[in-house]
Amino acid sequence: MSSSSNYYVSLLKLCCESQNQTQAKKLHCLILKTITHPENFLLNNLISTYSKLGNLAYAHRVFDHIPQPNLFSWNAILSIYSKLGRLSQMQQIFDLMPFRDGASWNLAISGYANYGSSTDAVGVYKLMLKDAAMNLNQITFSTMLILCSNCRWMDLGRQIHGQILKFGFGSYVFVGSPLMDMYAKLGLIYDAKQYYDEMPERNVVMCNTMIIGLMRRGMVEESKRLFHGLKERDSISWTTMISGLMQNGMGREAVDMFREMRLAGFTMDQFTFGSVLTACGSLLALGEGKQIHAYVIRTDHKDNVFVGSALVDMYSKCKSIKSAETVFERMTQKNVVSWTAMLVGYGQNGFSEEAVKIFFEMQRNGVEPDDFTLGSVISSCANLASLEEGAQFHCQALVSGLISFITVSNALITLYGKCGSMEDSYRLFVEMNTRDEVSWTALLAGYAQFGKANETIDLFERMLAIGLKPDGVTFIGVLSACSRAGLVEKGLQYFESMIKEQGIIPIPDHYTCIIDLLGRAGRLEEARNFINKMPCHPDVVGWATLLSSCRVHGDMEIGKWAADSLIELEPQNPASYVLLSSLYAAKGKWNEVAQLRRGMRDKRVKKEPGYSWIKYKGKVHVFSADDQSSPFLGQIYAELEKLNCKMIEEGYIPDMSSVLHDVEESEKIKMLNHHSEKLAIAFGLIFVPLGLPIRVIKNLRICGDCHNATKFISKITQREILVRDAVRFHLFKDGTCSCGDFW
Repeated sequence: MSSSSNYYVSLLKLCCESQNQTQAKKLHCLILKTITHPENFLLNNLISTYSKLGNLAYAHRVFDHIPQPNLFSWNAILSIYSKLGRLSQMQQIFDLMPFRDGASWNLAISGYANYGSSTDAVGVYKLMLKDAAMNLNQITFSTMLILCSNCRWMDLGRQIHGQILKFGFGSYVFVGSPLMDMYAKLGLIYDAKQYYDEMPERNVVMCNTMIIGLMRRGMVEESKRLFHGLKERDSISWTTMISGLMQNGMGREAVDMFREMRLAGFTMDQFTFGSVLTACGSLLALGEGKQIHAYVIRTDHKDNVFVGSALVDMYSKCKSIKSAETVFERMTQKNVVSWTAMLVGYGQNGFSEEAVKIFFEMQRNGVEPDDFTLGSVISSCANLASLEEGAQFHCQALVSGLISFITVSNALITLYGKCGSMEDSYRLFVEMNTRDEVSWTALLAGYAQFGKANETIDLFERMLAIGLKPDGVTFIGVLSACSRAGLVEKGLQYFESMIKEQGIIPIPDHYTCIIDLLGRAGRLEEARNFINKMPCHPDVVGWATLLSSCRVHGDMEIGKWAADSLIELEPQNPASYVLLSSLYAAKGKWNEVAQLRRGMRDKRVKKEPGYSWIKYKGKVHVFSADDQSSPFLGQIYAELEKLNCKMIEEGYIPDMSSVLHDVEESEKIKMLNHHSEKLAIAFGLIFVPLGLPIRVIKNLRICGDCHNATKFISKITQREILVRDAVRFHLFKDGTCSCGDFW
């Protein structure tokens, strides 16, 4: 090997390091000019240089001009086609090789394995066993074990384990780590542990692999014992433990271990910070999350996109959306994970409109959504009951092919269900190639939301019959359906089976469903007894549900108890005062109404103004009670007058109890006629084309009179009217409402 060859090789390495293809070509020209017959060593390095710089054509041209290519020359050109996934050309070169070594076989196997031709990789391996067993080495077995792990080939994996022992590679740690990882991923954790225990020598890589496998199977105590027994630990050992604890729902221990790691002086990487920040988010530990953020700023990870995304996620889960926005805006680099974290954060915190806006901003920045991003923005549209925008995302899913992902299809089922388009929701469900528990629950919840009790219960029973395990969300849907259908005993049976047979611990939403179930049926004393036996007091929604039942059934005693409990829980929440006022007003107890109003003034409780809005041709039209701002007021009030006449002919009687003011009856009727939801519905009747449903959103609970009036309007006009208020969705059709007149 000449000194000039060594000199040029060192310069070629510099070209690779700087990714300077132009300089490499100049060096190539200089080599041809200054060296008449370049050595194979130099030409092989030229092939490798062009390979690393991505210039396949020049690499092959150099190879073609080597008079007598040696084994290194053949492996150099084979390596390019293997790494680029040019499998047919790779096979051609492999077949042409006059001789092969272990590297040649490994390149062919890894080329097929890395580019989806797993069967061909196995074919080459078997040929190697037959014709070139002497070339088997650690890389061969490691590659095949990783392939078996990815393809979940248990039988082949066991065969390869036997061959590892047969050819004397059983004690090699380079082979041991992927072998243990394969067993762990295939659910054979005890096989992995047995192999680990039998190893004469173990390095920290093997130990880390074993910890990962144990954590993956939920064997936390085993992982802890192994970790604490290690003589040698590295940063990966600590990070593996932190990540494993977090993934097994032990966020507090993950944060504590992060502190220990820091005190021990180990270097933390992006995965360490990502795991501990996720743990803080799961614990809603905003203070500790901020401390870790401050520590990140002092490291070289402050501009890391992975850590930045984890910070956005942590702040979002801790309900500190402004901090999440600040982190997101300051990120110098953003990828699809970063944008998705911010989008999901908005959705989790009730800012669904902002979630949709940031999705469009992401696309303007040239970032393509993945299935999770698209599913999340569709979920935000579902929360907004925005069928128009949701349908656009449905089209995008079809065009992009993301519709094939179950996360996207499930979100679309929920969207159409929440928007009252159950036919579309069911059609999507039927068209899915694969369905999971979430798919069934999404359709079931849609049926339950709109009062289709029989369909909900039938779907639930079908779900059980095929062996799917319902979760807590599924039971919320089926319990709600029983409530709306008046199936009290069946609902109580489902609640009991949820606890005893499915092992699900009830959350406040489940208890609220039972309160609603008993309350709707007028069994208010039973509802009170049920509450008194609960392991915890109802939340705001639970008490409001009981109070609403008392309003419907006129039970002053239990209603007062529910209202007092609600006021004690949230003194500044106007809903309790309004519901109790409605109950008093229905009984004509105006002194009590006045007393409640004084109480509200004294406690500075402000009733939020009622607004209703409707979207038409991309523009949102907002209405308040007795609105005078709309340019269409003349048409709207004329439409309402016309409707009032027809409604009265059909038997409509204004519900005076919905007016919480002791004024003349004529004034009460006028106030009722000009409620915001009626104005929005009248606008929809004027402008939304026939055949399309009218979709209205209201920021407060729809009042009793507007609810009753909307039923009459749907019957008179033969229009579907969807109203989403602060409590639930109401689908008015042919004079009935999906809520069963109970909300």
